[in-house]
Parts: sequence; C-alpha cells; structure tokens
Amino acid sequence: MKKSTIWILAAIMAVAFFGLLYLQITYLRESIKMRGDQFNEAVNRSLSQISRNLDIDQTRKYLEEYENQKKKEAAYRRSLALANQTQEETVTYKHIGKVTISDGSEINWESTSSQTVQKQPKQVFQSAGKDGTNAISKKFYDIQEEQKKSYDYEKNLVEEVYNMKLKSTRNVPIEERVNFKDLEANIKSELKNNNIELAFQYEVVDKNDKSIYKQARFLEQDKKNEYQQVLFPNDPAYHYLKVYFPKKSEFLFSEVYFLYPAILFTFILLVTFIIIIYITFRQKRLSEMKSDFMNNMTHELKTPVSTISLAAQMLKDGSITKSPDVFKHISGVINDETERLSFQVEKVLQMSLFEKQKATLKLKELDANDIVVNVANTFQIKVEKFGGNLDIDLEATESAIEADKMHFTNVLFNLLDNAVKYRREDIPLELMIRTWNNNNKLYISVEDNGIGIKKEYVKKIFERFYRVSTGNRHDVKGFGLGLAYVKKIIEDHKGTIKAESEQGKGTKFIICLPIMKSKNDQE
Repeated sequence: MKKSTIWILAAIMAVAFFGLLYLQITYLRESIKMRGDQFNEAVNRSLSQISRNLDIDQTRKYLEEYENQKKKEAAYRRSLALANQTQEETVTYKHIGKVTISDGSEINWESTSSQTVQKQPKQVFQSAGKDGTNAISKKFYDIQEEQKKSYDYEKNLVEEVYNMKLKSTRNVPIEERVNFKDLEANIKSELKNNNIELAFQYEVVDKNDKSIYKQARFLEQDKKNEYQQVLFPNDPAYHYLKVYFPKKSEFLFSEVYFLYPAILFTFILLVTFIIIIYITFRQKRLSEMKSDFMNNMTHELKTPVSTISLAAQMLKDGSITKSPDVFKHISGVINDETERLSFQVEKVLQMSLFEKQKATLKLKELDANDIVVNVANTFQIKVEKFGGNLDIDLEATESAIEADKMHFTNVLFNLLDNAVKYRREDIPLELMIRTWNNNNKLYISVEDNGIGIKKEYVKKIFERFYRVSTGNRHDVKGFGLGLAYVKKIIEDHKGTIKAESEQGKGTKFIICLPIMKSKNDQE
C-alpha cells in the first residue's frame, strides 16, 4: 500500500472520529443546558408559589380579624336594638364574595353582619290593574337594592382589609409575619411538587442584602447557584428569599450519565486508531528497511563467494602451485574472503536476536578491565593500519561484572569498528577507551574523532536497519544492525548505553553496567 493511500485513509478516519466526538460533546452540552433551563424554571415556579402562599395566608389572617371586628359591632347594635324595640329592628345580612390579592389570586370568603334600622310603616301597594304590574316592580326594586348593598359591602370590605394590611405591615417586622420554622418545610414541599428533590439551603435578606434569617447549619461556602424571590411584593419594605443549591452541577450531569460511556468508548477508539496508524507506518518503514537489508546482504554475500570461487579456480592451474608467492597470495585472499563471509553471516545471525524477547546469554563473572585490554590489543593492528592510535584509561577500581564474554566482546568490537568506518580522512584516527566507577556502577566509554553525527540522528542510531547518511562515503557498507545489536545486548545485561556526538568532531558512546558484588560485600 502506498504511503499516500495510508495518509488519505488516516485523514478520513480522523475526520470521522473527531466529527463523532464533536457531535456527542455538543449533544451532551445541549442536554445539560436544556436540563438546566428546566431546573431554573421549576425552582422559580416553586419560589413564586411560596411567595403567593405567604401572601394568601396573611390576607386570610386580616380577613378573619376584620370579620371578628364586624361581629362585635353587630353584637353591640343588637344590644341597643333590644333597648328600643318599638323604634328599631335588627336586620341580618349574609355576604358571600371573593377578594383578589396582589398576585391576582382570589380568596373565597363568607360572612354575616347585622344592622339596626328604624321601623317603617307598612305600605300596601294597590294594584293598578288586574295584571299586578306594581307588585312586580316592587319586587324587582327590592332585588336591586339588595345587590347594591352587597356590592357596596364587598367594596368597602376590600378597601378596609387592604388599608388595614398596608398600615399594619409598615410596623410589623418580617420575623412576625413569616414563620421561619414552617418556611423550610414549605420550600421542600413546593420543590418536590416540581420534581426537585435536591439538598438546598436558604436565607431571608432585606433590600440591602443584609441577612435576617439563615437556615440551621447554613454554610457560607455552599452559597452557589443562587435563586431569589421577593416576599410580599406590594410591601414598601422589600424582603427576599434566597435559595442555594450547592450540588446543582452534579445533579444536572447525573441526568445525562448515559452519554459518558459513549464518549469514553469513542475516545478509546480514536486512541486505538492513532496507535494503529503509528504501527502501520512503523511496519512500513521496517518493511522498506528489510528490503534494503536483503538487497545489501545479497550484494555483500555474493562478493566474497565470487572471490573465493575465482581463487579456487586459479588453484586448479598447475603453474600456480609452482610459484610459492602467488600461491601464498591466493591462499591469503581465500582466507580474507572467508573471514569476510563469516562476518556477514554473523551479522545475519545477529538479526535473529531481535525476533526473540531476550538473547540466550551465558553469564559468568568477568573483569571488564581485562576484556577492554584484550579487545584493545586485538584491534590495535587495525587502527595502526589506518595510521591511527588507540589509548586506554582504566580508572575503574571495581570492574567485576556478570556478562556473556562473547557478546560483551562483540559489543566493544562493534563500537571500535564503527569508529574506524566513520573516521575522517584529513586527520589521523584517535580512539580512547575509558573505564571508571560511579554510584556502584561501572562505566565504559569509547570515543573517537571521526565525522560525528547530527543531533537529530543521534536518538535514531540504535534503531534496527537505521543507517545515518554518510554523504559521499560510498565505501561504508552495513545492514544497520550493529548499534541495534549493541543496545539489545547491553539492555539484556541490565545496563544502558547512550551516544554523545557532534558533527565534524567525533562520537562518544557511554556504557553503564551494574557491578557484581563480592562475597564479602554480600555477607
């Protein structure tokens, strides 16, 4: 699959995932907003009803007081009528009506009153004719008079009750007009009627926002999500009921909890998709590197085989055997090419290590300083061949490590071999191997003065099949496995390796390994 095709599919899937995630988050936000609006409406409706209930209770109270007052006045008039029965008589009226309060609500009421009137001489209406027209007119007139008296009474009653309420509320404190103990139960009841059963706290304040009453166990830090309602709106001195819902946010989010798993699963799918794309590109790059590796390996193996084959054919010539110098030269060529072929096969075998979780190591106690000396002595000839110099500095006093001798030796040879491959042509090659101790660790460094590595490539040199571009250097061959092999072996020895390099000034590799404790230390 082409790289451009993978990018197109990745872009389409990314747009689809982000679009789905955006729609879900938008739906969640709108659901919470709609739920919040419903909550606000229900709370405001509840508080408005609470204010209306308080106003109705107060109006009913004044109506009862007014009715009691009228009953006393009627009783007083009856006592006067008994004293003068010949002059006056008592007439009792029964009134039924409605009183409209400040918020438009109506209260049905019923009362009776008595009135003492002077006796009037009885009049007898004479019928003007046989149809009884005068008697009907008299009856209709009486009905109108009764309705007029009832209307006037209701009008006077409303005016008197309203004036009584206005006069009394000016001097009566809010604490006497509202039963705060019953107020909490009233709030809870009205909220429940509007399907809200949520913890709240409340207080009553004046128009200057000065608290007059606070609920028991009132906490200042819980004054969140405030709602307020005017108590007795027609009073000149305004008082406000403030209700707080500290856990409103949790309540609103709990109503849409079913959306959380959907968003979570979408996010997990998005992360999984990103990881799959990353792995796909990584595998594609590894596949390309393996293809290059196979091409390079074929060339590297074919060259020594062809050389050995040609040398073998030359040995068949009888004249060659008669010339010791030529025979010696051909034998040397065969030996060199055999070693070269063996080295290439070893590289291929190193590749198989990466297919395993961990290399099979034959660990035993070794002296790292001795290994360094042996490797340096062996490699000294190759360094001198290029006119270079190899120095060692063994500062480590504790150099006992637990390691596989063959693999550990190969690690040092690989680092030194890279130093020779990537040397500078304009100056003599200088190599330095150092050992030292720090914090119960053994450190080994291999430093050269070669061409160096750009900073952006330093972190990648330990990857499989990765090879830093050498510009015009066409004589450097390899598979990109050497440093990857070095890092794997060091990590299998429970150690670490890092590289420090600057282009044009050389490279330094630092190996850190745990020191093997002596028996005396263990005891």
